[in-house]
Amino acid sequence: MQDPCQIVRKSYGDAIADDLRFVVKSVVGEENFIDMYPNRSNNYCCGGGGGFLQSGFKDQRLAYGLTKDEQIKATKADYCIAACHNCHAQIHELSEHYEGHYGVVHLWTLICLSLGILGPNERAYLGDDLREVNVFHPEIAV
Repeated sequence: MQDPCQIVRKSYGDAIADDLRFVVKSVVGEENFIDMYPNRSNNYCCGGGGGFLQSGFKDQRLAYGLTKDEQIKATKADYCIAACHNCHAQIHELSEHYEGHYGVVHLWTLICLSLGILGPNERAYLGDDLREVNVFHPEIAV
């Protein structure tokens, strides 16, 4: 899980990082959660926040994000969960650029998936293992 800089390091600290972990573990199961190291207030910045994602300095942004990409790869996790839209966009691009082969999923996507309310058109970032989970097919409804 990516700890967003703005809400964790710059605002509420480790307490909110722990709250985010509670939510993630509740929806994916504690046995499926792999934490990055370092984490919480010490987690590495992805390099997409603070306007950098939109700045036009793509090569520099990707170079800065290499540390984050390597941190994610070290977990060997199939997905990186991002609670922040900028983190999601940056980490998704890092995975493609550095051939990380890990998916990046919004936290809200997992929450909606766990509640059975994620629409079929909201599954673009889910892999084959999750894309059809809880999909309502009206043609086979009973």
